[in-house]
Amino acid sequence: MFESIATAPAPTARVHPPLPSRAFGVASMERGARASLRPTRMDALNRLATKEERLPFWVRLVRNEADLRKAVHIRHAAYARHVPDLAHQLQEPEATDYEDGVVVLLAESKLDGSPLGTARIQSNRFRALSVEQSVELPAWMDGMHLAEVTRLGIVGGTMGRLVKTVLIKAAFQYCERQGIEQAIAAGRAPIDRHYEQLLFEDLFPAKGFIPLAHAGNLPHRVMAFDIDSGPARWQQAQHPALNFFCHTRHPDIDMGPVPLHGLPTGSKGAVVVSPGPRHTAAGNRGRELPARTSNRAFA
Repeated sequence: MFESIATAPAPTARVHPPLPSRAFGVASMERGARASLRPTRMDALNRLATKEERLPFWVRLVRNEADLRKAVHIRHAAYARHVPDLAHQLQEPEATDYEDGVVVLLAESKLDGSPLGTARIQSNRFRALSVEQSVELPAWMDGMHLAEVTRLGIVGGTMGRLVKTVLIKAAFQYCERQGIEQAIAAGRAPIDRHYEQLLFEDLFPAKGFIPLAHAGNLPHRVMAFDIDSGPARWQQAQHPALNFFCHTRHPDIDMGPVPLHGLPTGSKGAVVVSPGPRHTAAGNRGRELPARTSNRAFA
């Protein structure tokens, strides 16, 4: 899920059959039709949170080129500070930003609309994950709905730490809402410790840190988080993240309706073309999976 978290100065395809519905059933959708979520159901689920907390910024999905340019600006600034060799490739949107099954999150200041953070989430609904350019995922993941979050970048300082935490919560919400079973994280040292603290588990403990093609061939530790069991594992461990992620509702995280397809190709400017995944199933690329809701353990 999460690639290296970079801090900025302040200012891909296996297509799987539908999974069984969870506690609150399936949101039906015809192929090519727009997914419909039931506001009354979502409102009721949000009320399961024990408290509500407002933030000094919004987190939402990128929906147009202007939004994407804001995300790219903070992405490049973040990576330029810690991984400049990779940052020079991130001055423009990447081809992956426009693909089906990919969404980009954007955190914006309520004060002036300036970008504070961003992350990109790719599901394996239409193509193999980017991490699969470099590793073959364990056999027990075959047939699972997976997601990987990359290009996570934030502003510096105290605000940046809060933005990072909220972006991670938004990513968990997206995964749960889309029926993702395992969220994959890839972190450089010492960033990998952050995922370990959130109870991500090492997918390749014997290999340690693995160079990843989509992360400038820098060594990363590849880890995974089971979405369904996460809250229960946090509760059992009396984890300090439990209250923020599961018992506090944040209305400023607004995922809105998730688009079926990526940003319109007509909106592309200059894009950086990333190398394609090693494993593809081109004959299945057009097949759609239904959108689904879940038990909303992440408030």
